[in-house]
Amino acid sequence: MVSAFPVDYQQLFRALPENFLLIAPDADATIVDNTDSHEAVSLKSRQSVVGKPFFDAFPSTDEESAGVIRESHAHVRQHLTPHTMPLIRYDLERPEAQGGGLEELYWEATHYPILDAQGQLQFILQRTQDVTEKHRAALQAAETQRALNETQNRMRFVLESVPILVWTAQPDGTRDYFNQRWLQFTGRELANELQNGWIDNLHEDDRERVLKTWGESVATGQPYQVEYRLRRADGQYRWMLMRGLPRRDDEGHITMWVGGGTDIHDQKQMVQELLETNEQQAQLSDQAYEAYQLAVQQRETFFNLFMQTPAMICILRGPEHRFEFVNPEYQKLFPNRTLVGKTVAEAMPEVVEQGFIPLLDNVYNTGETFIGNEVDIMLDQDGNGQLQRRYLNFTYQLFLEGGQKAGITVFAFDVTDLVLARQQIQNAGPSAQ
Repeated sequence: MVSAFPVDYQQLFRALPENFLLIAPDADATIVDNTDSHEAVSLKSRQSVVGKPFFDAFPSTDEESAGVIRESHAHVRQHLTPHTMPLIRYDLERPEAQGGGLEELYWEATHYPILDAQGQLQFILQRTQDVTEKHRAALQAAETQRALNETQNRMRFVLESVPILVWTAQPDGTRDYFNQRWLQFTGRELANELQNGWIDNLHEDDRERVLKTWGESVATGQPYQVEYRLRRADGQYRWMLMRGLPRRDDEGHITMWVGGGTDIHDQKQMVQELLETNEQQAQLSDQAYEAYQLAVQQRETFFNLFMQTPAMICILRGPEHRFEFVNPEYQKLFPNRTLVGKTVAEAMPEVVEQGFIPLLDNVYNTGETFIGNEVDIMLDQDGNGQLQRRYLNFTYQLFLEGGQKAGITVFAFDVTDLVLARQQIQNAGPSAQ
């Protein structure tokens, strides 16, 4: 039956809304025709490519890309089945009217066999899709994810490196994370601490009070602060100062709790010994301890997972001890200085002659942790050249990355007020009675 409407099949082919290229099955892959859509995306006129070998009409970006195309053509010729090529880069020359020059482009293409009535290969039909934007978006997404992973890894490193017992909890108060410092202190596995397992570490005389305080904070959303005795891995109970802060979303709803604890056992013991030594000094000793607590409270800020910790923390990178991370509490000690990016010697020249650089060198070279208690240090805090005496409790500890030395973590408390108060008590002697 003859159609009443003659069809111009070549015109119909060219009008198809896809990027089709019709290729002869010869070794040169001579171009027979293409669709208007293909002509548009290829940036070349039909007259300039039809009748030419494929690679004369469309020179390849590189030999690897050309090899991929040749292999796909050969597959269709040999097996008479469609073949989809992997993603390739195939740059095209822009017309002078569009500014000229090569445009970097990425393509996905499938070659289909077109057979005659006897089943012989008559043509190879190439269907091409420009996936440049999709490819670039995928690369950008991968880079964004890599940057996010790096940020998360750095924050996790900070949390695991600082010598503070860090924990987090869900909005209902269920504990869901403890850092390595906590686990090392208690000597227990993470699974044993989660949920309510951490309560097993508390001294039985403190449990009811601690749980009541924690429950009130969870119910009201108020900051959590409590002192209690926590069992160490060796079985000794140590007094801890524990604090927690709720993290809220834009609507004010609590999304998590972040907390941390510091060991105040020695300070508690010292105050108790002062009280027992002279009953008449009890009030002064109480005031000294209260002053210490106030100083700690002022020096330590409640922290979140990203930056803040309730003590002075910094990370010194490499053998030259260059400041890489400084928390707000540490920066408060040097309000008029820029620390990050500088070495200790550059940022704090007054400590060089006080022997702190050799201490850092020894920790970095030997891996032996240095613990300083009530160390006397002269600092130019106001930036006016006048040195002021401070007393610090601090720890220098080597940290590794990939099994290699990376730097030193510094954890410190300013105990100047406590030392001065004790000196005042000691100097008063029997005359205070």
